[in-house]
Amino acid sequence: MTLEEYDAFCASLSGTTHVVQWGGASVWKIGGKVFAIAGWSADEELGVTFKVSDIGYEILKDEAGLRPAPYLASRGMKWIQRTKIGFMDDDGLREHLAGSYRIVAAGLPKKRLLELGLENLISQINAKR
Repeated sequence: MTLEEYDAFCASLSGTTHVVQWGGASVWKIGGKVFAIAGWSADEELGVTFKVSDIGYEILKDEAGLRPAPYLASRGMKWIQRTKIGFMDDDGLREHLAGSYRIVAAGLPKKRLLELGLENLISQINAKR
């Protein structure tokens, strides 16, 4: 996945905003909360960081091409970084980025989701509670 493909995918998710911060990282947010970060790769592969569930973290943290996200995971947060295509291809990465988006959105107040025009997420979130 290129940076342009990453940005285009994240932009396709409703109610998202984009900033470049933290040394040039491409950061995507929903309701002001980060759900995806790209950059910081020492080689040609784009490093992409995303939030996962507790179970997802345990499954993904030791897979080839993946690692606990620097800084975030060391503080107890459940974030994974894909550093190389290995266990997770680009389609899998898109699925996890969408999952991160949903996890972060689920933590937003209902009023904020309504302001963002994300009424459809409210029913999905309520169904999982």
